[in-house]
Amino acid sequence: MTNDEFLTITDSVGEGFYSEKRSKFLAFAHHVTTVEEVKDIIISYRSKYYDARHVCYAYMLGHERKEFRANDDGEPSSTAGKPILGQINSKELTDILIVVVRYYGGVNLGTGGLIVAYRSAAADALNHCQVVSRQVEEIITYEYPYVMMNDVMRIVKELAPRIVSQSFDNTCSITLAIRKSSADNLRNRLQHLSFE
Repeated sequence: MTNDEFLTITDSVGEGFYSEKRSKFLAFAHHVTTVEEVKDIIISYRSKYYDARHVCYAYMLGHERKEFRANDDGEPSSTAGKPILGQINSKELTDILIVVVRYYGGVNLGTGGLIVAYRSAAADALNHCQVVSRQVEEIITYEYPYVMMNDVMRIVKELAPRIVSQSFDNTCSITLAIRKSSADNLRNRLQHLSFE
């Protein structure tokens, strides 16, 4: 994979399940892009599964995979969040949140048992996700006089960036999203128009 690509999951929620000594582990994998989304989803699971003993989770954000968190929610340290995060890392995913809801079955599983349970539930959720490759995009906004419209559109057609928005007035404006590795080429081609 190139440095302007990353792996994530589609928007459909992947669900997983694991059971051990009557404890039930329900796992849910979500595509997310912000910490706010993560917080909203956690809150919704805490209210939906209000009678569960633990709502543990891990997430990874951003194409550089530098923003992440693992939360044990009262389980012994590193027995829940870390194994969930480990599953995310093993598949090199980002922009993902995995929540594992635990219903306690009355028998302690021990730290080893908990690690296996949370890892297995998270893995099962990931097995029910569609992994996709996405491109890191750069956003470029270009302003130009209306008479240059055809020249600008010719470049857009040739380099095929995604048109985010455009406005036509005395001065026209177009905002384009393009794969990071192609951004300089697009920027240079548009700037050259200004000098022709």
